Amino acid sequence: MTLMEVKEGMILAIGSLSANKFRSGLTILGVLIGVWSVIAMSSLIKGLDDAVQQSISSLGSNILFVDRFPPETHYEDLTEEQRNYKHMSMVEATAIKDNCPAVLAVSPENHFWANGGNIIKYRDRKASQPAICGILPDYQKVRDVAVSSGRFITEVDNNVRAKVCVIGADIKDALFPNEDPINKEIRINNERFTVIGVREKNETLFGEDDGENNKALIPLETFMKLYPWDIYLTLTVGVVAPDQMDIAIEQMTSVLRRVRNVPYDKENNFAIFGQENIREMVGDITKYIYIAMVVISSVGLMVGGVGVMNIMLVSVTERTREIGVRKAIGARRNNILWQFLVEAMTLSGTGGVIGIGTGILTALLIGMLTPVPFGVSPLFLSLGFLVAISVGLVAGMYPAYRAASVDPIESLRYE
Repeated sequence: MTLMEVKEGMILAIGSLSANKFRSGLTILGVLIGVWSVIAMSSLIKGLDDAVQQSISSLGSNILFVDRFPPETHYEDLTEEQRNYKHMSMVEATAIKDNCPAVLAVSPENHFWANGGNIIKYRDRKASQPAICGILPDYQKVRDVAVSSGRFITEVDNNVRAKVCVIGADIKDALFPNEDPINKEIRINNERFTVIGVREKNETLFGEDDGENNKALIPLETFMKLYPWDIYLTLTVGVVAPDQMDIAIEQMTSVLRRVRNVPYDKENNFAIFGQENIREMVGDITKYIYIAMVVISSVGLMVGGVGVMNIMLVSVTERTREIGVRKAIGARRNNILWQFLVEAMTLSGTGGVIGIGTGILTALLIGMLTPVPFGVSPLFLSLGFLVAISVGLVAGMYPAYRAASVDPIESLRYE
């Protein structure tokens, strides 16, 4: 097929679109919706994914977490032996800190959520659903926490089991909207605590509480005194440098296997994980969302393909005499076949281009009206257009074959 024939086929297709605007518009609507849904949904997913990845990165590039199981664990799939793995304790935290040169600091943490919700109040004001976290001073170093006023918890606070706390920005706004909270006395679950510091506000994707802004930090020893039954810790480990992560994991694995008495022929009864594990978990979720997107958009593309086939069959019938004339003056079957295939692909391609445009506009609107960042993948833009062209190619095959098979004598007699 020559370039001239492709050009001619496209001109004929555009002429057909112009001559039958309403019919052509309904025909390409299915393709348009299918491509639009691909672009719009992929843009939304990409924007959310970029924001989540940015939030994960904000945890720090040199942070590792140590717990019994990795975050993607399904507890119903665990064996009885795995369910009985020991929780983390100060023994493991001290061993890592003392025996792992690649580790900068270790932050043992324990959270408490009362069955009816924690109560943090000052006079007649209350914080909404706050969390209470027992920590050591290294929490600030590992988590890179900054205080907007006051100071952070110290070793002395922890050693004497002081009833002092550092509150998040949301708690400060709820209890002290118009006054300085430093050295004020608040009640945490009916225990008197003195506010010694306020954390800087932690920015979140949707401007909502992510837990850190609504958290009250107290010394770990104080926490253990108040809640002696809640002894299970999570360890957050700060590594000396990002390029030392693998070395730190090897050192920590060796130390933890020894401290937790893991036999040489048994698997680890603990998990060390970082950002990559969390990223993989998010990636698995995103994968299923993409599959759902493909299924939804396929319906629109299927409807569009049926519409393209229908209009091409009508076009073949309407132009039977034209086909006969072309064959009479020397056009071969291949010329007729390609002419109608190009027309079908032009028809669906037009719907694809409009769908891509509306998809990009939708993504821009989402970016303007919501906190989700604008994100359009060049891969899906290209894929959307190629799919639209492919739908036209597949849907146009039968009509093109019928046109190429028309007998020229019968065509010239057709009125």
